[in-house]
Amino acid sequence: MSYVMDFLYGTFRQYPETLIFLTLAVGFWVGNWKIGSFSLGAVTSTLIAGLVIGQMHVHIAPVVQSTFFLMFLFAVGYSVGPQFFGALKKDGLPQVAFALIVCCSGFLCAYLIGKALGYNPGLTAGLLAGGYTNSGTLGVATDNLKQLGLGAEQTAAMAALAAIAYAVTYPFGTAGAAWFLSSLAPKLLRVDLAAACKELESKMGGGSSNSASGTAYLPIAARAFRLENPDLVGRTPREVLDAIDVPNTFVVRVRQDGAIIEPNMDTLLRRGATVVIAGYPEALLRAGKTVGTEVEERELLGFGIEQLDVVATSKKAINHTISDLEKAHLARAGHEIYVRKMVRAGQEIEASPDLEIRHSDVLTLFGAKKDVEAAAKIFGYADRASTKSDLAFMGIGVVLGSLVGALTIHVGGVPLSLSPSVGALVAGLVCGFLRSRYRTFGHIPGAALWVFNNVGLNGFIAVVGLNAAAGLVSGLKAYGLELFLAGVVVSMVPLVVGLYAGKYIFKFHPGILLGAIAGARTTTAALGAVQEAANSAIPAIGYTVPYAVGRIVLAVSGVIIVILMQ
Repeated sequence: MSYVMDFLYGTFRQYPETLIFLTLAVGFWVGNWKIGSFSLGAVTSTLIAGLVIGQMHVHIAPVVQSTFFLMFLFAVGYSVGPQFFGALKKDGLPQVAFALIVCCSGFLCAYLIGKALGYNPGLTAGLLAGGYTNSGTLGVATDNLKQLGLGAEQTAAMAALAAIAYAVTYPFGTAGAAWFLSSLAPKLLRVDLAAACKELESKMGGGSSNSASGTAYLPIAARAFRLENPDLVGRTPREVLDAIDVPNTFVVRVRQDGAIIEPNMDTLLRRGATVVIAGYPEALLRAGKTVGTEVEERELLGFGIEQLDVVATSKKAINHTISDLEKAHLARAGHEIYVRKMVRAGQEIEASPDLEIRHSDVLTLFGAKKDVEAAAKIFGYADRASTKSDLAFMGIGVVLGSLVGALTIHVGGVPLSLSPSVGALVAGLVCGFLRSRYRTFGHIPGAALWVFNNVGLNGFIAVVGLNAAAGLVSGLKAYGLELFLAGVVVSMVPLVVGLYAGKYIFKFHPGILLGAIAGARTTTAALGAVQEAANSAIPAIGYTVPYAVGRIVLAVSGVIIVILMQ
């Protein structure tokens, strides 16, 4: 047994990357456990697993943590990009004010606790940074300890204390915020978070397009009728449709003289022919009265149908109405299709026959497969469902976003930047927005986004836990439970302040409110936990603006807390 343990310990120490996957496995496994309605969730469980497994004293390179983080943030941005820019116009400035309130409440809390407990600038700065899970605060504060005029040894000792305080308070700052926002906060708000987010998605035109669920109602169907009406014998399909007199009705196939044919508008129909008519329920009811008896014709009705999104890029379609296209190209060539819906600039609009088509409009066509295929060429680009991801699009987006985020400006000697991580999030928002407007590139299917989102977030959390484990133990030994409890207060007060300020003052939607709190506290794990609880990406709409504000304000706070605590 000892040989096995020695082998495992030695192997994990030699190949620490394997511990990331062990942490993920334990985190997702434990995260699925439920006691009644309570569950830690994958995010919190993964962090706890990392802290426990990290007692092996391994170290994962920071670049691994950053890679997972960028993957997650881009995926989040891509998922909500179409909705975000609409929300920004409406709620952008209130979200900035909200973020300032959340940041200032935590800063004031850390300052008062630091004074009450006699903490030096280093400990207080680490307390603030860990409570808010903001490494930028720690970095700026540590750098500014040099400005206190202390000796080199004393400055180094104070910087070490800041790191210890950060390590002790960071775990609860992450796990506590994730648990509070995903589990307790919805109960305090008295809302069903998942239902509220689903309702908002429907209003915003969001939601997943990958659902396999549906209803039994089929607005368009095809039925076979035997031609018995003597007034229609020898007539063409066009004249049969005129007799039925219901818009958007088509003759799709005909069996006569023992053969199945796909008629054109000039085909003459004979007595006893079996005619397949497609249309809305009213048309099929009238066909039974106008054409003849409905019959069971499996072979005749066994033609392929297709529903396909097409993007208007062709000169034949742009600046023409659907009615014009039917007369000029579709009906004339026998391509009988339905336009089930139209999306313009990310919003669904009524696809009326007289609506003029614009460039990049997305039309959902429905009909016989051959007709839909031919019609797609007339409209432009066929946006088919695919399992392939445009990774070139994603890679370029992450690179450009990170480069923009890395740009730094100095204000009063304080370096300010969005950071590459926020840059990747913004890039995801832009890329998701562009994809919703111009559907000819940038496709990332829902299943791939799930992997990028969940593996990215929990991989990041796993590395954080593994690397923070050693600092947690040494910090608790040196400063005991007092420092940990101080971190709990600094973490929780802004959560409670933000919850009720967002509900009663700013009146944010619950899903957006919880995302905004996570953003203002710059706690990515909390966003993931909220999205998991909501089963929705809606909370990320509220996350981005407060997150960007929070990073800047908390970076400046690192300077101010050092000055005030000296």
